[in-house]
Amino acid sequence: MRRRRSALDYHLLVLVTLGLVAFGLVMVYSASSARAALAADDPAYYLKRQALYALAGIAALVLFSRTDYRRLRLAILPLLLASFTLLVAVLVAGTPVNGARRWLALGPFTLQPSELAKLALALWIAALLARRPAPQSLGELLRPIGVVVGTAFALVLVEPDLGTAIAIAIMVAAVLAVAGTRLSTLAGGAAIGFLLVAAAIWLEPYRRDRLLAFLDPWQDPEGTGFQSVQAMLALGSGGFFGTGLGESVQKVYYLPEASTDMIFAIVGEELGLVGAFAVIAAFVVFGYAGFNVALGCREPFGKLLAAGLTALVCGQAAVNVSAVMGLAPLTGIPLPFVSYGGSSLIVGLASVGILLNIAVSDATGARAELPRRRRRDGRSRPAGARGRRVAGTSRRAGHARRSA
Repeated sequence: MRRRRSALDYHLLVLVTLGLVAFGLVMVYSASSARAALAADDPAYYLKRQALYALAGIAALVLFSRTDYRRLRLAILPLLLASFTLLVAVLVAGTPVNGARRWLALGPFTLQPSELAKLALALWIAALLARRPAPQSLGELLRPIGVVVGTAFALVLVEPDLGTAIAIAIMVAAVLAVAGTRLSTLAGGAAIGFLLVAAAIWLEPYRRDRLLAFLDPWQDPEGTGFQSVQAMLALGSGGFFGTGLGESVQKVYYLPEASTDMIFAIVGEELGLVGAFAVIAAFVVFGYAGFNVALGCREPFGKLLAAGLTALVCGQAAVNVSAVMGLAPLTGIPLPFVSYGGSSLIVGLASVGILLNIAVSDATGARAELPRRRRRDGRSRPAGARGRRVAGTSRRAGHARRSA
């Protein structure tokens, strides 16, 4: 039964992920062809680049799906240090785009360090909580999780990239909840995080303007509320079945970032309520399969890592869709697997590859690697079945000696 359940989750993750990637290629071409034809004399310019990113991401998915996820423990510290170094480097030598420094230029391509940092943090916090008890107070939560995650949070906010910071917070909360952290501790941590985000919004003029525009975008429809208003117009004009694939009007220099952050609005305009609902349903199915993998995994590191990676994908999708629909302030975060962008797509597909390996390992009956327990005399002994076998052997030998 366990194998059949794991196999079902495995196939659901593969089908939904590849389906979203293929759908994303179609929508990236639809949303960017007019601009690409005017800017680069090639309507398929962005489609070609996204296809290259997709191929690289699928290669990463296959590689990580065939690599035992436990081996990733060896790469956690180097990956975490590299991601923090890149987060600092992007503030110094990053390429400015629309007033933000989020990308490092690497020849014809760009790297977004915050995407790498999300994966590194998911690996680190899962490994940490797999070998020690979950924090049960704010003091325990602060050291070291609060320090490490807070540092990454601050570096990402300075770029500025509020959307990625929120995605990191969602991931950390999910891992802590699965690890067994008290609800009161989680609530206290969430309250502190909320206060920090509120301060970051209020102290940065453009974020404050976005918040006020979210509350009433029609107050300044040609200024701070322009993007929200255009997104609403796109979604509203799509109706039930949409205007037709490729027939969007808003994508032609009306809706900013039509192929990246706001691509869900183009989906709603061209494919209507049916298309928008299908995209949301796909992420719901992804979340169902991903959290099933986490709940079914018997190895602590795999369980926590699967929960964190699933929360990263689904949390980012929820933030993006909510912002486009006007249910949350705009944060500038892409829609996973669908929006144009190399770093997000490659890291996202690599994360799915790790999820698939966890599902396969669980299906083959991988044994749990529990933390080593402490004796009363301070010495350690192995936990689990191996520890019981050793203890049983010792008892039998002692009984034999007494009988003799």
